[in-house]
Amino acid sequence: MPNLRKHANEIFEHVLDALNPEQLVKKKISIHDSTFLVEKREYNLNNYENIYVVGGGKACAPMASAIEELLGDRIDSGVIVVKYNHGLPLRKIETIEASHPIPDENGIKGTSKILSLLSKTGNKDMVICLISGGGSALLVQPHKEITLPAIQTTSAKLLICGARIDEINTVRKHLSSVKGGQLAMASYPSTLITLILSDVVGDPTDIIASGPTVPDESTFEDACEIIQKYSLEDKIPNSIYRFLNNGKIGKIEETPKTGNEIFKNTQTVIVGSNRIALKSAEKKAIDLGYNTIILSSLVEGESREAAKFFAAIAREVSRTGTPVLKPACIIAGGETTVTIKGKGKGGRNQEFALSAALKISGCDGIVVLSAGTDGTDGPTDATGAIVDSNTCNNAKVKFRLKPEEYLSRNDSYNFFNKTGEHIITGPTLTNVMDIMISLVK
Repeated sequence: MPNLRKHANEIFEHVLDALNPEQLVKKKISIHDSTFLVEKREYNLNNYENIYVVGGGKACAPMASAIEELLGDRIDSGVIVVKYNHGLPLRKIETIEASHPIPDENGIKGTSKILSLLSKTGNKDMVICLISGGGSALLVQPHKEITLPAIQTTSAKLLICGARIDEINTVRKHLSSVKGGQLAMASYPSTLITLILSDVVGDPTDIIASGPTVPDESTFEDACEIIQKYSLEDKIPNSIYRFLNNGKIGKIEETPKTGNEIFKNTQTVIVGSNRIALKSAEKKAIDLGYNTIILSSLVEGESREAAKFFAAIAREVSRTGTPVLKPACIIAGGETTVTIKGKGKGGRNQEFALSAALKISGCDGIVVLSAGTDGTDGPTDATGAIVDSNTCNNAKVKFRLKPEEYLSRNDSYNFFNKTGEHIITGPTLTNVMDIMISLVK
C-alpha cells in the first residue's frame, strides 16, 4: 500500500518548488538589447532616464532578485518592504523588514521611503512595482488624521471577526495614503509596471495587497457597511469610525477610480496564482500514480465548513470511486476564513485539517493535507497540518485529547502540537494562498 502521508508531503514540496517567485517573474518578463518585454508589451529602455523598483509583500525579495538579475545596473535604486525574516541580499534595492499581519513602525518607515523615492520621479522615468500577499500590512501609510495604534487595533478586529479578505482590504484602503490606487498616484506621471503574485481568490488586482497601483471601485460607504456588518462600531477606535463616516459624507477625498489619468500609462501583470499551485500538484500526483481531480482554486468560506465538504468528497471517492477513480488525489485551493470564538491558537489551514480529521475518522485509507504556500498559518510557526483516518482516535487513546473541544475553541495548533502532525516549512518566500490535498488509497 502506498505511504499516503509521504506522498502528500512530496506533492506539497513539489508545489512550493513550482512557486519560486524568481522563476515566475522571469516567465513573464525578458530583456533583449534595449527592449524590455513585459507579457508581450515592449518598452524601449533608451527612452527612460531612471528605473526604480518598489513594492511590498512576503514574496517581494525573490521577485526583486529576478528584476535585478534582468536589469542589473539599469536600475537606479529601489525600496521594498517584506515580512520579518523574508529578506534576501540585493545589490540595488533596499529591503526593509516589517510586521505582518499587524503593521508596525518599520512598515511605515519602509513605505515612507518608497513615497519619498516616488516623489522624485517624472514622465521620463519607469517604476516597477512588485506586489505579493502581505502587502496590505507591509505597505502601511495611515492617512494623516489616523495613528498607527488605531490602524493596528482595527486590523486586529477585522482579522478575527470572520470578514473576507476583500472586505478587510476595502476598509484598509480607506484608512491609507498608499492603498487603493494611491501608490499609482504617487508614481504619476512615470511609466508604471506592476508585477503581482496573487494571494487572493480569483486574482482581483484591486484586492491583492489592497490594490495600491490599480483603480479602486470601493467607497467609504462600502467600508462603513463592512464595519456595521460585523458589529465593529464599538470595537474599533472612535477616530477610525469617525474618519470613515466623514469620508462617507464627502469630507475626505475618495480613492482614485477607473478613468483617472494616473492609470493611463500603467501595466499590471499577474505573474503567479493559486492555479499554478494546483496544476503543479496535479502533475506530481499523476507521476506518483494517482488519478487526480482539481475541484477549484476558489475555495472560500468558514474553514471548518469547507473542510467538511472536502472530506465528504474524499469519503465518496473511498466508497464509490466517484468523482475520480482510486487511487485518487483530490486537489483544491483558495483561502478560507476563521471566525474566532474561542481562546485557542491556530490558523485556517490547521483548523481545516482538524475539522477534516473529524469527518474522515474511521474511514481507512484517506489522508488530508491543508497548508499555506507562504509557510505561515495564522500567528504560528506551522503552515498547516496533515491528518488521516486514525488522527482523532490516536489523539483520544494516546494523548487523551478531545478533538471536538480543540476545534470548538479554535485551538488547532495545540492539538497538532501534541499529535505531531504539523507541517512546518519556515518562510517559503512565496504566497499564492492555500492548497488542500486528499489522497485515497
